[in-house]
Amino acid sequence: MTRVRTNILVCGGTGCLAGESEKVLRNFELILNARGYGEEVKLIKTGCFGFCEQGPIVNIEPDDIFYVRVKPKDVREIVDEHIIKGRIVERLLYQEPKGNEKISKQENMPFYKKQLRIALRNCGLINPEDIYEYIALGGYEALGKALTQMTPEQVIEEVKKSGLRGRGGGGFPTGVKWEITKKQKNEKKFIICNADEGDPGAFMDRSILEGDPHSVLEAMAIGAYAIGAHKGIIYIRAEYPLAISRLNKAIDQARELGLLGDNIFGTDFNFDIQIKYGAGAFVCGEETALINSCEGRRGEPDYRPPYPSEDGFWGYPTNVNNVETFSNIPPIIIKGSVWFSSIGTEKSKGTKVFALAGKINNVGLVEVPMGTTLREIIYDIGGGIQGGKKFKAVQTGGPSGGVLTEEQLNTPIDYESLTEKGSMMGSGGMIVMDENDNMVKIAKFYLEFTMDESCGRCTPCRIGTKRMYELLNKITAKKATMADLDALKQLAYMVKGSSLCGLGQTAPNPVISTMKYFWDEYLAFIKDIDHPRGEGKYEAKNKAGIK
Repeated sequence: MTRVRTNILVCGGTGCLAGESEKVLRNFELILNARGYGEEVKLIKTGCFGFCEQGPIVNIEPDDIFYVRVKPKDVREIVDEHIIKGRIVERLLYQEPKGNEKISKQENMPFYKKQLRIALRNCGLINPEDIYEYIALGGYEALGKALTQMTPEQVIEEVKKSGLRGRGGGGFPTGVKWEITKKQKNEKKFIICNADEGDPGAFMDRSILEGDPHSVLEAMAIGAYAIGAHKGIIYIRAEYPLAISRLNKAIDQARELGLLGDNIFGTDFNFDIQIKYGAGAFVCGEETALINSCEGRRGEPDYRPPYPSEDGFWGYPTNVNNVETFSNIPPIIIKGSVWFSSIGTEKSKGTKVFALAGKINNVGLVEVPMGTTLREIIYDIGGGIQGGKKFKAVQTGGPSGGVLTEEQLNTPIDYESLTEKGSMMGSGGMIVMDENDNMVKIAKFYLEFTMDESCGRCTPCRIGTKRMYELLNKITAKKATMADLDALKQLAYMVKGSSLCGLGQTAPNPVISTMKYFWDEYLAFIKDIDHPRGEGKYEAKNKAGIK
């Protein structure tokens, strides 16, 4: 048997596949076989490396040479020069935007230097369709440890002490949610993974499922053991075909090896997982709406309490966590709560994954310790603003969040700091805007999305978001008066304070934050007759009562 001397890792995430990485992979196979190296060199189709701006990406191991923007036509040169002759193909290395330096190793790239990959630990390193590669990196050890060395109460206590909070936007302590579900006196319980990633520009959960699906399966099994559930559901939007395909393969492989099913690890614990598809409704990111959809009913939220932990799927106690939350569980069980809680801030532990997009040089998926500042993410990791333009604002938390300005760039990324500044963590979307973006139109864009996505159950959200959008239309058409601005502000706070679920409660955030920080841009759309010429933007802001 010929010994493998080189691994060629080719990005197989959705972004790279759109850039013809499948053809890159096929060309490697054809040319390596033609040159007689088909057995010495192993090809591995991985998940997302995170550096989407530079895809398709090819990483050569053990040389640790990182090639970017690889086209199918480049493969012959990589094989002939690098694989056969040992010469690095310089033109395919990453080049820093601010200089001429070529960087060959992933660890030396500014994009990766400040990252700490826990949730994304295996993405870009393994073939997500091969369970043995996951196991080789410690996969399912955490499940084995939980089932054979820990009681359900000990598992919950470890998660509680870690300080892990829900990464889907709410930030509720994960261990506390597990404990509440565990305490319910019912023999039948469910655990659900929320993979209904609906924020515009967000692709964190999709990338984890595409690049490391077994980490989610393992975590769900650990959570099920802790709360006393035997059935799991992954609720995923049907628009994620690659993630669905890899999840199905992972579930089949786990069943085949006895890691799902009956008597897992020789214990009396039985657990299995099924997939349910969503139709892409943003409101189904809210857990009661998600559960209604799982039951085949209209995806709309219910009044709470009772919470799903008490009365969830088909009336049984149900625990719901999102993909990123689950992906942190196996490392916590293996490395311990002390390790995890040493990362981050006092109230926000661990790391957070962000989908960095917009007018930024390094578009991609980043994972940083909580407490990392917006400035570090945008300039040190993101490489600054495209085309040398001036930074204007960043929208965190997707359509549910708010904009932050240059004055807030030193804000640490954690739940409390972002909320205090008028934005939110959300699930992790981060859209960067430059000097050419009009903030009134940005607010209108996000509000149009949430208006369309409203389930219509409660009047404040159903009618309020529509009336807000009509006012924004009137403003951008330059047909509005100061009275319309005042009406928009009052309506925004009314919708925020009286809507049934998180969609309506957060829908006004883009409007409120842009009115707070960019009031002059709203005034610029108002007829001159309604804006006294001697009035500065700060006086006008105070007069309008913007907090």
